[in-house]
Amino acid sequence: MKVEIEGTSLVLPTTPPFPHPHTLPLSHLDSDPNLRVTFRYVRAYLNCPESRLSTRCNDDPFTAISSGLSSALIHYYPFAATLRPCPDNPRRLELFCAPSQGVPLIHAKADCTLESVEYLDGAAMESVFIEQLAPDPSADEMMINPCMLQVTVFKCGGFALGAAINHAMCDGVGATQFFGAVAELARGTGQISIEPIWDRPAHLGPRDPPRITAPIEEFRGRAMVNQEGVGTKVVVREWVHVRDELLERFKSWLVEKCGVSFTTFEALGAFIWRAKVKACGIPLQDNVAFSYSINISKIAKPPLPVGYWGNCCIPIYIYLAVSDLVNKPIWETAGQIRNSKIHATDEHLRSFIDFLELHGFRDRGGLPLGKSSHVSGFTDWRHLGHSKLDFGWGGPVTVVPLSQNILGSDEPCFFLPYSSAGKEKRNGFMVLVNLPESSVAGFREEMDKFIKQDYDF
Repeated sequence: MKVEIEGTSLVLPTTPPFPHPHTLPLSHLDSDPNLRVTFRYVRAYLNCPESRLSTRCNDDPFTAISSGLSSALIHYYPFAATLRPCPDNPRRLELFCAPSQGVPLIHAKADCTLESVEYLDGAAMESVFIEQLAPDPSADEMMINPCMLQVTVFKCGGFALGAAINHAMCDGVGATQFFGAVAELARGTGQISIEPIWDRPAHLGPRDPPRITAPIEEFRGRAMVNQEGVGTKVVVREWVHVRDELLERFKSWLVEKCGVSFTTFEALGAFIWRAKVKACGIPLQDNVAFSYSINISKIAKPPLPVGYWGNCCIPIYIYLAVSDLVNKPIWETAGQIRNSKIHATDEHLRSFIDFLELHGFRDRGGLPLGKSSHVSGFTDWRHLGHSKLDFGWGGPVTVVPLSQNILGSDEPCFFLPYSSAGKEKRNGFMVLVNLPESSVAGFREEMDKFIKQDYDF
């Protein structure tokens, strides 16, 4: 299996969206030091003539997506801009926009079919092949080109769309809105259904004067990606198949034990977190963290307008001693995750933004490292709307995140929908877990207890 790069095109807006260079400010959430990372992912599409919706039926995927991207950049031209430090505060970022800027789009081909690599689903992730399907820029390159894309056409006619996006630009919801516009225009609709809104500091700027009115322990204890030791351990991807009946049995067992009903994210998140920590052999006296984010677009007062595509999530961290996580009942851990949602308020949001203003953009030090360097980041991609991103060939059959630095964690966990292709239709969903290679055997042993319903707690 091999991917051959045939070339790179700089896709410019169809018509110049502005005549002169200018700068755009980012919100405090965009400039959060924990978001100085790149999120990369791949979507796989089949070549099914019966599902073709594009008015340009003779176009190849690269031509159709390039055309849609060029038209979409009229509305989303900041994706073609350059990120740089603000002159008055180098720890914050701004965008420099010029008429000649564009988005790099790599054109590649693979010497295999999608079926031969299992539609990029499951076991295919054991190969380094998928890493070749998305741009992998350096940190400096991501400042110059905060959005880079790659279209890889397979021998079967199917293709993969890989993306590398600087997290300072947007989160998963904002990126999906952008790709939705590209998809609409690639299909030849001639217009987009959601007009983007930029004015970020106006919606998510600090108060005057900034003040922390929500409990600050959550902020002061924030974890950041621990760069110490990065490169000394090999992090690999492990796939967990979660069948509906096994999940429901586990959730029912929790209700029987404690009388409380938990969501899938709370229950399964607690189980996987415990399994990872046990498999990694972290000392009992250490602290560990469970991190996730909450979308505040509707929580904010007033709510963020439809079309706002900047970062609109705040991080939440749950800290436990390893001894408590592995020895106390699992429903207590699920309860900690559930109770943490109390922070989903406008006051918490405003205090977090003000905390960044007061402490997050200092000339030295930045945010404190936090209470733990053992952070497990969890995120749920099942409801992000990936299936609606149809560039003319139907929705993607598989969506695979490649990022390994999110939410202060270099071992993230993603809840994902199953691929709609493959040898059989499977119920439930998949979980992609990143963990040290040395811990895989132990993690599989712990997750086998979930399958056998051997809940030893």
